[in-house]
This record gives sequence, C-alpha cells and structure tokens, in this order.
Amino acid sequence: MAFARGCPEILTSLRVLRRKRTPPVNLRTLWGKRRIGVVALVVLCAEVGPPLQAAPPPQAATSPPAQAPAGREAGAKPPAAGVVRADLERWRIVDSQSGPVNYYSLQHDADRTFVRGSYLPPNKKAVLGFEVPEKSREHLQHLEWSWRAVKLPAQGDECTKEKGDSAAVLYVTWRRFLKWYSLKYVWSTTRPTGTICDRRRNTFVAQDTVVIESGGPTGVWKRESLDLTHEFRTHFGEGDEHAQVPPLMGLGVMTDGDQTKTESTGDYSDFVLSP
Repeated sequence: MAFARGCPEILTSLRVLRRKRTPPVNLRTLWGKRRIGVVALVVLCAEVGPPLQAAPPPQAATSPPAQAPAGREAGAKPPAAGVVRADLERWRIVDSQSGPVNYYSLQHDADRTFVRGSYLPPNKKAVLGFEVPEKSREHLQHLEWSWRAVKLPAQGDECTKEKGDSAAVLYVTWRRFLKWYSLKYVWSTTRPTGTICDRRRNTFVAQDTVVIESGGPTGVWKRESLDLTHEFRTHFGEGDEHAQVPPLMGLGVMTDGDQTKTESTGDYSDFVLSP
C-alpha cells in the first residue's frame, strides 16, 4: 500500500521526543534534541511499538540448535568492519501508521530466523521500521536481504489507485536537510519486474515505486542486492552519475492487503548494509 500523504506527513506523525515544559530555545537547539522516526524510513525504536514477538516454532523445530541473531541465515559469518546487520530484534512496529493488530512475528525454519507478515482483512495495514545507526549513515552504500512471497494479494497492483497491496515491500530512505528520498521496492502480484511508477516529487518528498519481483513461485526465498548509491543517482540524481548521495536514514517493510481486501503474506530476513 502506497503512503497516501508522502513521507514528511508520515514522519511528523511519528511524534518527536516527548514535549517538555522548558523555556523557548532556538530552532537549531530544538532540532538537535529531537530524533525523527520513520515509517519505512527511519524509526525511533524507543518510541514506537514493542519488539516483535516470536511465534511458536513448528513442531520439528521445537528445540533448535544455537541460532544466529534473528534475521541471519544459519552459518552466517560475523559482520566485517563497517557492516551493519539489521537484526530483526531491532525492528519495531510503527504505531502511528499501523492499525491495532500487529500481524508480524518472528519465526524459524531449518535455515534462518525471519519476520513473517500475515495480513488478514479487514485489518488495517501495519509497518515495521529500522533506523540506521547514526555513525554509519554516511558510509553505507550496499544492501542485501532475503525475502519471499508466501501469499500474493489478489489483483494487487502498486501502480493503480485502490489496488496498491503487496506481499512484500522494502523501503529505503535518505534525507538531505528537510527533504526525504524514498525508494519502495515491491514484490508485485500483477506488475512485471522493472516497472517504475507512483513517482512523487515536491519540496519535501521524492519517491518512486520499483517492482523487482513479480508473481510466483511463492514460498521461495530470493536473495536481493542493491547498489544504493547507484539507485539514488538513477532515480533522484537528475542524470548526474556523480550526484552527492545524502545520509541513509532507514529501512522499512510492509505486507498488506487492505485495499484489495484480500489475504497477503510475506517473509523477510538477513538484512545486511555495507560500505
């Protein structure tokens, strides 16, 4: 489901730190004391929903061997210097952009721990977000992750109003001053791979939707890899292959079916950001 109002409204709806009864301060001071959350962008983990709860594992996996941190494939090596693993324990439901039902859970199979989004109508959509550590935002240029579509929303079409549901969505977001740039990568039911649509451009928002997986087979893990610097310049650099790329602020995931009013299920795992 596309964000109807654009990124700034979403960001401001995630209220910044609790208001304090303090004397007026200048804008620079106030801004320095605030951390902005993001829906499918940047998320202030301490001020959104509680951590994901692990679903009861299947019978065959009741007592698994020692596991890697949630979100890593079995046997994954420790991260190299400068690499950020977006471990799934650090993702949070974003209350201000989610209905009362949190339909995401941590699950396990023989190979990995993963987040499952299982949307059922008539629930409202729900969003998870991950905030990139501040010290790493200027340096991360590549992203890898695994995902799979388990159940595609019937007639989901990210490029058509009132049908914009997806089994799996990944948001990548940057910020330059007050302007937010977001790429929405989707696993679509109907649109072919390579489709780019729902372009948004204004003073505060730049966003494109990009279809990178389409249709079946369902239930099959796909490993994706993005050169984030190239992606930003391609979509927002106005043809300048040397355009400056702003800090990478956050990631978001979403599985939804509230527009088509159909079931939708997607899984996410092993997010790795690197220089």
